[in-house]
Amino acid sequence: MNILLAGVGGQGIILAGDIISEVAMAAGYDVKKSEVHGMAQRGGAVSSHVRFGEKIYSPLIEIGTADIILAFEKLESLRHIQYLKNDGIVIVNDQQIEPLPVSAGLEKYPDNIWDMLREKAKFVHLVDGLGIAKKLNNPRVINIAIIGALSRRLDIDESVWKEVIKNLVPKGTEELNLSAFDMGRED
Repeated sequence: MNILLAGVGGQGIILAGDIISEVAMAAGYDVKKSEVHGMAQRGGAVSSHVRFGEKIYSPLIEIGTADIILAFEKLESLRHIQYLKNDGIVIVNDQQIEPLPVSAGLEKYPDNIWDMLREKAKFVHLVDGLGIAKKLNNPRVINIAIIGALSRRLDIDESVWKEVIKNLVPKGTEELNLSAFDMGRED
């Protein structure tokens, strides 16, 4: 299984990659993970490659081989679409975060991202991560809501996901994050 996580700095992509990796290991898989931070602290692109299976030799996902693209921001889903395999799944957080060239007025944020994604992917699942976070009064749980949506696509018991989330999120936020996970599974 090849899962590519994509978003911008501050969205919790690294934690999400850690959670997915730990879940896969707890389920008995060999796991490899790689991250690209770039200019994350300035709102730049962040990606994480998570691969798991019987035996994995490389942490990097090759173009055209991702089973799932888990995008935490709409434009980032489109930027990484070339990694998706023909019958792959794109799970996208319905959130727009303007990159620096757009906010500086040098570029325009595309208004037809959904159309472009649907041309390139057979299955696109939209997650209202921001809406879930607003219901829970905490913007820091968007990543866990998106993981909840992902968890429904993988054959790993829900209890494994919840145990890993409880162990990896900051102490004192376990119940909040588990609520976000449950809401993401239902979205």
